[in-house]
Amino acid sequence: MAPTKSINGQDLREMFAAATSWLEKSSADIDALNVFPVPDGDTGTNMLLTMRSTVEESQMADDHSASRVAKAMAKGALVGARGNSGVILSQIFSGLSQALDGKDAVTGKELADALAKASSVAYAGLSNPVEGTILTVIREAAEAAQAHAATVSDDVVSVIEATANAAKESVAKTPTLLPVLMEAGVVDAGGQGLYTILEGVLHYLKGEMEQLKLRRPWMVASSVPLTAKSPQMVGVEEVPYGYCTNFVIKGEELDPDKLRKRLEKRGQSVIVVGDNSAVRVHIHTLDPGDIMSYVVPLGTLHQINIRNMDEQYHDFIEMQKERMPAVAVAIVAVVVGEGLANVFTSLGATFVVPGGQTMNPSTKDLLQAVEAVTSEKVIILPNNKNIVLTASQVQSLTEKTIEVVPTTTIPQGVAALLAFDYEADMETNAQNMNKARAAVKSIEVTRAVRSTRLGGLDIKKHQAIGFLNGDLVAVGDSPAAVVQDVLGRVKLDTAEVITIYYGDDTTSAEAEEVGGTLGKQHPQIQVEVVQGGQPYYNYIVSVE
Repeated sequence: MAPTKSINGQDLREMFAAATSWLEKSSADIDALNVFPVPDGDTGTNMLLTMRSTVEESQMADDHSASRVAKAMAKGALVGARGNSGVILSQIFSGLSQALDGKDAVTGKELADALAKASSVAYAGLSNPVEGTILTVIREAAEAAQAHAATVSDDVVSVIEATANAAKESVAKTPTLLPVLMEAGVVDAGGQGLYTILEGVLHYLKGEMEQLKLRRPWMVASSVPLTAKSPQMVGVEEVPYGYCTNFVIKGEELDPDKLRKRLEKRGQSVIVVGDNSAVRVHIHTLDPGDIMSYVVPLGTLHQINIRNMDEQYHDFIEMQKERMPAVAVAIVAVVVGEGLANVFTSLGATFVVPGGQTMNPSTKDLLQAVEAVTSEKVIILPNNKNIVLTASQVQSLTEKTIEVVPTTTIPQGVAALLAFDYEADMETNAQNMNKARAAVKSIEVTRAVRSTRLGGLDIKKHQAIGFLNGDLVAVGDSPAAVVQDVLGRVKLDTAEVITIYYGDDTTSAEAEEVGGTLGKQHPQIQVEVVQGGQPYYNYIVSVE
């Protein structure tokens, strides 16, 4: 293979486009690399959607200038960043852009130096960088790239090969640096995602198009024996946005059940109903063309309706904007579940961004909400630990004044809202809301998506598991029993109110029974039961 002395902007764009396609093949596997066995692992999905935004923006740049393409990619990554992994990925592209500024083409050594700059920018973007994560992987990969370019070869392909190999080794070592990964029996998901991207870049530069089309990315194994069972692959529960695709198939000997199973591998929110002569299909997908190509041979298509859910989100924003009150300080809250959205609106949230578990909104989504409100001062309540970093990126994209109150749970968000004073200034409100969020106890109950041993608990797949302030503390056969178990670990002597938000998978009768039992056990405490409508989590409980 002839040496590749340099690459231009078109090469840069196409190699990351290929890497994005490569990442898509393993996004569900990466989602499954979750420390906790909960149904909201979304690192792979977040990184994929961030990369899609990165590549889409690069299409707007001059193909012949590496500098312009890198700058466009950095912009696309920033506005499209979803979740912590997506934000860190956007910082990596920001560093690449800074290092490549003014360059029409890039040599292997310059690319290695750009990776080093990407690493330093990513570290600088976090107030408390943690080793054993994607940060470690980009740093060690960049160090290997620079060493290779300086002592072995500055051939671009050779440098990237050294980079990818070092990233793979770094991912394998993440459990030795982060004890929680060792205990959970997984490598770091963000690190795996970055390695997959670099692997995709390498395949493209080596001309291995057959590999990209026919094979799947390699999931890195830990370099040391892990204490927990390796995770089972869990499909992505829900992809934020994409295309809502609806159609009717008419034909002969159609099999709705078989079709449903096949489509579940190609999209989310799949609904297939009908008989052997006519079937109606609803599916959310990032590639409606793929769905159409699959179903066309089955019969004739009718009533085809494909709607870009990003446009639906824009329509949702416009609708909220029309109803929006004029306030000095607006509050933008991220909430999933109709009941919870109603709670936040009734407590004074100016704008509700749909999102949360498995539906992390992008920086662009939050920016659109901020720009939609009439106020020049905006407080953002992320209500999810994986959205706090995304929210922190908004200030750099707007002239409005932003305060992020880093709420990581729904109860924290509610407590923060209750502390808001319309007569106080923004700084005072942010301080009061921070104090309020820190005072509330948050309980979350869901079902395990895999068997594992974690935090001294033996957990079987489908068992109910309970979290107290983000820490896994209980396991049991029923969500109701786990709520009782976790509450037993909370000092309720000074508690005044317990609010139980029940989810989509929980009946009102069961939730009322849980609330009634608590009321009898603690007659001095006011117990409220509210339909939250949240997916995946049977119960979210607030103790104030």
